[in-house]
Amino acid sequence: MKLRVLLADDQALLRGAFRLLLDSADDITVVGEAADGRQAVGLTRELRPDVVIMDIRMPDVDGLTATSQICADPELHGTRILILTTYETDEYVAQALRAGASGFIGKGIGAEAMLDAVRTIAEGDTLLSPAATRSLVTRFLATPDNPPRHPEQLALLTPREREMVALVATGLSNQEIAERMFLSPFTVRAHVQRAMTKLDARDRAQLVVIAYRTGLVDSDRGHCE
Repeated sequence: MKLRVLLADDQALLRGAFRLLLDSADDITVVGEAADGRQAVGLTRELRPDVVIMDIRMPDVDGLTATSQICADPELHGTRILILTTYETDEYVAQALRAGASGFIGKGIGAEAMLDAVRTIAEGDTLLSPAATRSLVTRFLATPDNPPRHPEQLALLTPREREMVALVATGLSNQEIAERMFLSPFTVRAHVQRAMTKLDARDRAQLVVIAYRTGLVDSDRGHCE
C-alpha cells in the first residue's frame, strides 16, 4: 500500500514540483493539496493522509497553527506532520516540535532525501535536518531552566547504542546511519529505540539534546567525543 501524502504550501509552483517528485516514487502518492493552514486541517480530516508536508508561512492559518490543530485531534492520531520550510530557525523548530510535528527539514533538501524523510516520518520516527538539530541544541543549551544531565547516564548504553545516539545528534536519519554503518535501517532503529528507553527520552529530539548535554557530542564542534 502506498503512503498517502497531503501537500500544504501557499506556492502552487512548489506544490506542483513536490507532487511530481513524490508521485514518481513507487510507494508514495499525493492525495491532496492545500494552499493555507485552514485548508490543510480540513483536507487532513477529509482525506486522512499518512503524512502532511507542511509549510510554515501561509496566509489565513499558518503551518504551525495547522500542525497544532491536527496533532490535537484524536481522530487524526495516525497522521504525521513533516515541516518543510525555508526558515530553519531555533524558534520555528521549537514551536513545531511543541505543536506535535514529527519532522523538520529545509526546502533545500535533495530529492532522495525528501522521499526518505516522508518514509521515515510515516514509520513513526522523528526526523530533524542538521540545521534544525543545531538550532534545537543551541536553543536548549541557552535555556537556564533545562535540568542538567550528567555523563554517567551514558553508562546505561552499550557502545553501539552510544555510537547511534551520537550519529542521531548530528541530524542523520536512520537510513543515513544504516548506510554509514553498513547496517539495516531496522537494526539502527532498534538501537535508537533502546537508547531512548534507557535514557528516558520522549522522542528523537530529546535524544539529541541529551547527547549534547552529556558531552557525547561536542556542542562547539558537533562531533563525537
